Amino acid sequence: MAIDDEPMALSVISGFCERKGNCTLVTFTDPHEALLHIEEIRPELVFLDIEMNGTSGLDVAKSFPKDCAVIFTTAYAQYALDGYDLGVVDFLHKPFSYTRFEKAFDKAALVVEYVRSKRKSQVIVVKEEYLNVPIPVSEILYVEAMNNYCRIFRADSIVTQTRMPLKSLIDMLPAESFVRIHRSFVVATDKVSSFNRKEVYLFSGKVLPVGRQYADNLV
Repeated sequence: MAIDDEPMALSVISGFCERKGNCTLVTFTDPHEALLHIEEIRPELVFLDIEMNGTSGLDVAKSFPKDCAVIFTTAYAQYALDGYDLGVVDFLHKPFSYTRFEKAFDKAALVVEYVRSKRKSQVIVVKEEYLNVPIPVSEILYVEAMNNYCRIFRADSIVTQTRMPLKSLIDMLPAESFVRIHRSFVVATDKVSSFNRKEVYLFSGKVLPVGRQYADNLV
């Protein structure tokens, strides 16, 4: 994702990303609009301007998911220290060359890869009857609550049933990767192909209902 109130600046980043390859870019000129879509898009890397029509990119960055890598792009070098205090990956001083862009991109790619590997290594352990069952978080498609039990549906077609209230299971899952869409359903956000306020469609073909009181969780 790239956020900048100057269309020309976004055009430069877009061109550089296209030249770099192996990435998909979404751009916004309005930081507030970008934040409305941040949970839906879940960008792994954001190029962010700092001074945008009275809005500070420093404040915008604080609203990003914790596992999102950020590269500041600005004409004001004095903000560099503030950016590093926020833990950003790099700072591109406008106008910047493709060589400097590529260096920052490659640095961010290492951070993104680390986050991906960490997410894949996460495992929860639940009890099924008298056995402890380890389940990689990355394999979970969705969870369905049934009375005092939860059924965990996995990408490999395995279903694990554990005696546990849904709230307790939700607490075991990484909040940035799962969303509750119904009083009986929690879904992995990266397994969702599309959705509306009534239904969620998974890449697997499964369709899940959206509860009225949980519809706002999806926007």
